[in-house]
Amino acid sequence: MAQAQHQVRELMDLIEKRGGAVRFAIHPVAGRMPGHMNVLLAEANVPYDKLIDMEDINADFERTDVVLVIGANDVVNPAARTDPGSPIFGMPILNADQARRIIVLKRGMSAGFAGIENELFYNAKTQMLFGDAKGTLSKLLTEVKQA
Repeated sequence: MAQAQHQVRELMDLIEKRGGAVRFAIHPVAGRMPGHMNVLLAEANVPYDKLIDMEDINADFERTDVVLVIGANDVVNPAARTDPGSPIFGMPILNADQARRIIVLKRGMSAGFAGIENELFYNAKTQMLFGDAKGTLSKLLTEVKQA
C-alpha cells in the first residue's frame, strides 16, 4: 500500500460521504515492519480509531459487504485456517474470505513470502484488480466519483 495511502483516504471519504462505513483491518506483521501500515495510514490522516487490530476485527468480516485487500498475500490466505498441509497452517490471518465480496489489488498472481498460492485469489467472491496500487486506486476513485 506504500505510496497509495492518500488514494485510500480519498476512497474512504467518498464511501463515507455516501453513507458507507469504512474500517481498516491491520495485520500485526503487514508491511515492511510491524506498525508500518499504521504509519502509512496516519500519514494520510486516516483517523486512528478506524485502524482495527486483527483480533478485534476478524469476527466482523462475515458481516462485511466489501473487503478491499491491497497488496497483501499470506496474511489473508485461507490456507492458514483450512489446509493442514500448508506451510502457513495455524498462522493468524485476516478473515477477508468471509466477506460477501473481496476485491484484491496486486501487481500479479505471484506468491507471497511463504512461496505458496493464495486460495483467496481463486474464491468465487474475489475479483482481482492488477496493477500498481496507487494507479489502480486512482482509476477506482475516478469510477466511484462518476457512479
